[in-house]
Amino acid sequence: MLLTKASEYALLSLIMISEKDTPQDVDTLSTQLGISKSFLAKILQSLAKENILKSFKGTKGGFMLAVPPEELSLKRIIESAEKKPTKVFECSLPETKCPSGKEEFCKILPVLVKLQMKIDLFLGKITLKDMVEN
Repeated sequence: MLLTKASEYALLSLIMISEKDTPQDVDTLSTQLGISKSFLAKILQSLAKENILKSFKGTKGGFMLAVPPEELSLKRIIESAEKKPTKVFECSLPETKCPSGKEEFCKILPVLVKLQMKIDLFLGKITLKDMVEN
């Protein structure tokens, strides 16, 4: 599982947004985080489409959480930012077929599936609130 800058920036901006009671604008967030404004705007719009953020227009516009921080898992944030499921390897999801078509010979698939399940459970238990408080 590769976490890109999109995940990192999503997490950093969500932490900052969660600590405020008013909408946070992209200009302020990008300046404070040292992130490209256009890249951050894409990430935040993506999170708004996934109903993680609410978007407000106008001079006092910006973004606020649409979900309480204690209900927003790290898994959901990452999958929304990356636009794909978190997975250890291509074949680590239980419903995935072996790319080589040799499932009956594969000795690592059961281990990868167990690892995937543990990672999903771990990422599902950590919330935005946990990250803010740590």
